Amino acid sequence: MARGTQLKIYLANGSVTGIRHAEIVNWTGQAIAVPRVHIKELSEWEETQRPGVYFLFGYDADSGNSLVYVGEAEHIQRRLSQHLAGKEFWNEAICFTNKDENLTKAHVKYLEARLIEIILQSKRYSLDNDKQPPTSSLPRGERDAMETFIDNIRTVIGSLGHKLLEPTVSQPATSQTNELEETVLQLKVKKVDAKGMLTDEGIVVLKGSEALPIAQPSLSNGYSKLRTTLEEKGLLTLSGDRLIATEDILFTSASQAAAVLLGYPCSGPDYWKNSSGKTLKEIEAGSV
Repeated sequence: MARGTQLKIYLANGSVTGIRHAEIVNWTGQAIAVPRVHIKELSEWEETQRPGVYFLFGYDADSGNSLVYVGEAEHIQRRLSQHLAGKEFWNEAICFTNKDENLTKAHVKYLEARLIEIILQSKRYSLDNDKQPPTSSLPRGERDAMETFIDNIRTVIGSLGHKLLEPTVSQPATSQTNELEETVLQLKVKKVDAKGMLTDEGIVVLKGSEALPIAQPSLSNGYSKLRTTLEEKGLLTLSGDRLIATEDILFTSASQAAAVLLGYPCSGPDYWKNSSGKTLKEIEAGSV
């Protein structure tokens, strides 16, 4: 069983939309989340007067997708103030520094490079960075310490509302392959053969899954728009008489996934089944 994590969040303005200080109990790192309109107030926060890494969050004006910029600085507050004039897209910044002031320039450059790498792999947010910096060389012990630091960044930043460092589907160890197969659900209707996995966020339709090429008029406008967006992004591409998922795709529910793949409204819990033929509806009823 996974061990729990205790997170402490201080609301400096007494509001969940204002400046927030977040930390994990017994961790030397800390996070400051700040809306763009409150950036100048960081001059009063000594936690931002030191080296660290930061994220700028906003939206891509062209696609409407979530957009993030990742950077590092020896003085976080000054760098964020510079970005007020240098970058327009963002409306929130989250920075990470260390309480014991032991983060060096080499450490934060390593963190920046690895965080960008992880964001590119997760494909949850578009990245505003022009290039991917090389990972700086660190002694083995310090590199492992920075990887632990990244694990804690992932926990804190996800708890602050941004899951950009989370993999869509957690990859199991080799010894868990059989266990993984037992958790895969199948959607087999007409010419469609799709596979999916339930996650904390919904259901992930796995790469290689199939979808019908034409949506019916009965499909809701919202699902039709989502289907069109997936095709425009190349996540569903035409191959013969079917659409194929080119990557793992996260849907918020089994019904949303089934309707988008089949092109007409349907009950996902009745359509998705495990390897034994039991429907998701039956599986969920049995867990009550």
